[in-house]
Amino acid sequence: MPPEPDLTRVSSPLPAEILSVSALARSVRDLIEHRYPLLWVAGEISNFVRAKSGHLYFSLKDETAQVRCVMFRNRGQNLDWEPREGLRVEVRALVTLYEARGDFQLNVESMRRAGQGALFEAFLRLRDKLDREGLFAAEHKKPLPGYPRRIGIVTSLQAAALRDVLTTLARRNPSIPVIVYPAPVQGEGAAQQLADAIAVAARRAECDVLILCRGGGSIEDLWAFNDEQLARAIHACPIALVTGIGHETDFTIAEFVADRRAATPTAAAELASPARAELIVSLRQLKLSLSRQMQLALDTRSQRVDSMAARLQSPAQRLAASSARISTARVRLAAAFALCTRDAEWRLAHATRRLAAAMPNFGMLRQSVAQLETSLKRATPQRLASIGETLARLSLALNHLDPAAVLERGYAIARRADGSVVRASAGLQPGDALELAFARGGARVRVERPR
Repeated sequence: MPPEPDLTRVSSPLPAEILSVSALARSVRDLIEHRYPLLWVAGEISNFVRAKSGHLYFSLKDETAQVRCVMFRNRGQNLDWEPREGLRVEVRALVTLYEARGDFQLNVESMRRAGQGALFEAFLRLRDKLDREGLFAAEHKKPLPGYPRRIGIVTSLQAAALRDVLTTLARRNPSIPVIVYPAPVQGEGAAQQLADAIAVAARRAECDVLILCRGGGSIEDLWAFNDEQLARAIHACPIALVTGIGHETDFTIAEFVADRRAATPTAAAELASPARAELIVSLRQLKLSLSRQMQLALDTRSQRVDSMAARLQSPAQRLAASSARISTARVRLAAAFALCTRDAEWRLAHATRRLAAAMPNFGMLRQSVAQLETSLKRATPQRLASIGETLARLSLALNHLDPAAVLERGYAIARRADGSVVRASAGLQPGDALELAFARGGARVRVERPR
C-alpha cells in the first residue's frame, strides 16, 4: 500500500480567482486519482447494501478508520460468492471523490475474501502440477457402479452434509447398506485424516462406491480438500469415488481427481445410489418385456411343432408311399425302355437303307475297268510312235541351230580376249589378239590389217 500523502508538501499553485464547489471537488478528485492509481485495500465489510440497480454499497473499515466503497453492477455480477456484513475482504479499487456529496470513496473493480489471494495461488499451483502428472486425466476415471451393494461415506460425523447424504440415500434406496468412515473435514490435520479414511476404505474393500462430502464454506474452510496428499489418496483408491463438496460454485483439487463430481452432497448421494422407485419401474418393464418375449417364443415353437406333426407319418404309411413310388417308377421305366428300343430299331433300319443305297455295283465296275485297260493297251503304242516322230523333228531342228554343226562345215568363231564374239571387222584394230574356235580345237591369232 502506498504511504499516505503529505498534503503540506503538495506544490500546486492556488488559483487567483475564487473556486466554485464543483471546481474544487474536481480538482481534489483529479489530485487524488493522480496520486493513487489502482490498488488493493484490505478491511471488513460494514453497512452492506445491494441496491435495486444491482450496485453494491458498503464501507470498508479496520480498527481505526473506514472508507465508503461502491461496486457497480457490471463488476459485482462477476463475483461467484455473496459479500456479507462483517466479512473481511480485499478490494482492488480506484481512490476517488464522489463530487455530488463530496465523499471520499473507493470505486471497487474486483473483490476477494481476505487471504484468498495467497490460497488461490497455492490452489492454482497444485492444480497445474497434478494436471501435468495426469491425475485429472479422463482415462483414469472409474465408472460408478449402476447397482452398488454397499456405499461408503467419508466425512465428519458432525457434518450437516452427512445427514443430507444419509437422508437422500434412505429416500432413494433404503435397502443399500451404508458405512461411514469418519474424518474431520476442516482444521489442522484434516487432509491427512481424510486420506487415511479413504485408504482404510480401500483396504477393507467393503463398498462399491465412496462419497467424499462436506457442506459449503469459505476457501479456508474447504482448504483440506486442496491437499496434495488427499488428492493422491483419491487417485490411488481402487473404489469409484464421487465428491460432493461445498456449493455448486466451489471447486477443490479433490473434485478434479475424483471419478465423478457432484455440485452438492445431496447430488453426490443421488449419483452414487440408484432410485428404488426407478429400479422397480425398470424391473416391471423388464418383466413385461421378458413375458412378451417368452410368450412369443412359445407361440413360435408351438407353430413349428404343429407343422412338423403335420408332416410326420407312420412307418407303414411311409412304406406304402415308397412302394407306390417304386411301382410308378417301374411302369415308367418299362415304357421308356420300349420307346428307346423302337427308336433304335427305326434308326438302324434307316441306316441300313441308306447304306444299301450308297453301296456300288462291283460287277459293272470290273467290266468298266477291263474296257479301260484294253483301250489303254491299244492307245499306248500309237501315242509312243507319235511322240517319237515329234522328238526326231525337234532333234533335227536343234542340230541345224547347233554352232558345232556350223563349225563342222568349215566355219570358225573369233573371240576377243574378253570372250566377246567378233561379228564385224570394223571393230578390230591391228595387233588385236583373237581366239579362233574350230569344230575340233582352236588357235590364237593377231590381226595384221582388218578388212
